[in-house]
Amino acid sequence: MTAQASKILSTDDSSSAGPKKLSRSKVDCGQIIIDNVSVVFGKGADTVTAVDKADLKISAGDFVCILGPSGCGKSTLLNSIAGYLNPSSGSIRVDDSEVLLPGPDRGMVFQQYSLLPWKTTFENIALGPRLSGDVEASSTAEYFLEMVGLSKYRNHYPAELSGGMQQRVGIARALATQPSVLLMDEPFGALDAQTRVFMQESLLDVWSEFGTTVVFVTHDVDESVFLADKIVVMGSNPGRIVAEFENNLPRPRTQELSTTPEFMDLKRQCLEVIRAESIKAFELQNQH
Repeated sequence: MTAQASKILSTDDSSSAGPKKLSRSKVDCGQIIIDNVSVVFGKGADTVTAVDKADLKISAGDFVCILGPSGCGKSTLLNSIAGYLNPSSGSIRVDDSEVLLPGPDRGMVFQQYSLLPWKTTFENIALGPRLSGDVEASSTAEYFLEMVGLSKYRNHYPAELSGGMQQRVGIARALATQPSVLLMDEPFGALDAQTRVFMQESLLDVWSEFGTTVVFVTHDVDESVFLADKIVVMGSNPGRIVAEFENNLPRPRTQELSTTPEFMDLKRQCLEVIRAESIKAFELQNQH
């Protein structure tokens, strides 16, 4: 297990059989500070400001949803946190270290199923721990395989799994390196409604166990209200943060929560901001 993992997970050796058991300890890592970040593509007349002067502080262990319409810079901001893109100005820090490159402290789950097709479920999950030097990589993989409920599919290849199963493997693979931050780019967008609901509840179960900081990009208002501690709404032209909503709905959460007045009220507030931004964007387009 890596040194980073010891901050999040502790080993329980009380069981002598089966996969290694890991338990959540006090979360003291995973803080993200986004300071006046802009991301600009192109030059001259072709310049596009994807993200403009974004400021955001995410506390360790928080579940934050970045919500907004397509093209508002959500994924660009997420990729900047991951280290795949460097900001044109401003800075991003994770636990006081500036993000300049991808790193093992940040795991990523994409909307597309990004599993290696020639490796089994178990091998996909074990790959990250092995590459990071985890001497107990097999036990770590067994644990996360069990955690996402796919132990009996350990020898199956991605093509033999449903979309929901593949995404569960993707989540397990990202968590298996025990990052302090889990970044998720519309991971359930391609799933049918029933599978999406199941995956949302499963994700919250995993998050409640480990307390990993989660930054989750979505354009689905209901999904953001169901999942998040904080909802960050982005507008477009240019992409920017226009509102933040603290979500104090009780946990643990089940889908029954989505019919409560409190849920509907927060959803309405989010929709009002998104509608106002959509009208501004439409009017701006008509001016050109």
